[in-house]
Amino acid sequence: MEGNHFQRQAAYTRKTLFDQGYLDEQFIQLEDLQDDANPNFVEEVVKLFYTDSARLIRNIDLALADNSSHFDFEKLDDIMHQFKGSSSSIGANKIKKECTQFQEYCNAGNLEGCIRTFQQVKQEHATLKRKLESYFQLTRQDR
Repeated sequence: MEGNHFQRQAAYTRKTLFDQGYLDEQFIQLEDLQDDANPNFVEEVVKLFYTDSARLIRNIDLALADNSSHFDFEKLDDIMHQFKGSSSSIGANKIKKECTQFQEYCNAGNLEGCIRTFQQVKQEHATLKRKLESYFQLTRQDR
């Protein structure tokens, strides 16, 4: 009976992630690759994303902290392009949208826009991480 409760709670949490726009159809495609031989596939891919994205966030932080009078918007755009690709690969919809906005500010040479949007990227990144950790905890309890 308790497993059924966790199953319903996990299903509701998953639905909410989609309804609120945190995840898109790419996440479903990842789930389709998960099977009995690798029951933690999606969680492992998401963990890899968070390991990789932490490095990319650090690199952007360092590039933005450079107090020189000339910012390398091309470098910032390249790093964010990688981050956006990683976000897309797990279906992190809100993060991907913020990455796109950041890239638009890079292309316009708008440093203030980049800084402001990067804060949003980091906020969406942290929020999704918390929500997915809760979701995966529920799915583990359901097994």
